Amino acid sequence: MNIIDRRRNPQGKSLANRQRFLRRAKRQVTEAVRQATAERRIRDVADGERIVIPTDGLREPKFRHDPSTGHQEGVVPGNKSYQEGDLIPRPAKGGGGGAGREGADDGDGSDDFGFALSREEFLDIFLEDLELPDLMKQTVGRSEHTTSERAGFAVSGSPTNINLVRTMRNSLSRRIALRRPSNDELDALRLEIAELERTAPDSRRLDELRIRLGLMQRRAREIPYLDPMDIRFNRYEAVPKPITQAVMFCLMDVSGSMSEAMKDLAKRFFTLLYLFIQRRYRHVEIVFIRHTHRAEEVDEDTFFHSRETGGTVVSTALVEMRRVIAERFPVADWNIYAAQASDGDNLTADGPEVASLLAGDILPITQYFAYVEVSGGVGELLRTDSNLWRAYAPFSTSHRNFAARRVADRGDIYPVFRDLFTPEKHSV
Repeated sequence: MNIIDRRRNPQGKSLANRQRFLRRAKRQVTEAVRQATAERRIRDVADGERIVIPTDGLREPKFRHDPSTGHQEGVVPGNKSYQEGDLIPRPAKGGGGGAGREGADDGDGSDDFGFALSREEFLDIFLEDLELPDLMKQTVGRSEHTTSERAGFAVSGSPTNINLVRTMRNSLSRRIALRRPSNDELDALRLEIAELERTAPDSRRLDELRIRLGLMQRRAREIPYLDPMDIRFNRYEAVPKPITQAVMFCLMDVSGSMSEAMKDLAKRFFTLLYLFIQRRYRHVEIVFIRHTHRAEEVDEDTFFHSRETGGTVVSTALVEMRRVIAERFPVADWNIYAAQASDGDNLTADGPEVASLLAGDILPITQYFAYVEVSGGVGELLRTDSNLWRAYAPFSTSHRNFAARRVADRGDIYPVFRDLFTPEKHSV
């Protein structure tokens, strides 16, 4: 039995109640989010969403009186048909006194429940339980460790952290500013006095030098050589350092064989991948590579919005990826991931080159390589395997860090994405 508190929420309780509701309705909300994703524009995929879920399963038990038992009192409006003491016939089963449209066949029904999800709530549900597969090296975790790095100076600290150079510099600056006599000046004055005492013990000059020496010695005593205000300590700050580093290569075919519908599917896949990485990992670099008959590394805006087109030579993308890795991402220091989207069309003569690059250069240094083949519709999936699919097919069984999937429409994007990046799918 559940007892529901219907009192007005105290201040500051709305967020907790909202999160509690989302946990209760998790299955319905998750399904609504997935359906909403397939209908969105790419630019809006990360925004919040107003979703509608059925009320089935959300009802809460409540206490009420049994209408068939007990004594009930009520007040009804007057009428022209009945007088006090008349018996009123019971309405037919399923009937009612209200006007309106014809009801449901079974006599039951309920309105769907609609509410708005914020951007944070939408992405939390959308990207739940996903992570980059880890098949060889350490995982790209969200945890960090810290190292101490120099961060200037402090006026207090441990004696072991005293900075002698800065301390003595401060001492010298203070002594010069206050005109404290140096030991050399005092020694020179003493020698001059000793010489006059030997040659002219009653001279006026000797008296002046003695008075001057006394003043200088007094000044030296009052202005210390090293004052506590001169001391400086090395200051250290804890700087977070990633436990591991990772880079994700996004390879997209933008050749003439890719229709606008296919490009839309590819962009939607990479949009999800981009949001997923940016949301879940703080230390993952992303490299965007577009290719036709030639390939080049581009920025994010060019990757998603440029309309350049041309022929199709897939090996150029793999060559460009290999070049970028060699120049900026040493294999010993980086976990390397790649995701490729294409319609599968490729120059027939380029097939052996693609297979050679993938087997010899890419997969041996890659944590995970995901290939997504897009098509113009469900019927297209029934056609003969594409050139690229045939070139990649052997790697699906021979390499555990390679996966290939097909996408025919928007509704396939999210299931395929989850299939590729759900951890249990890749457990060894």
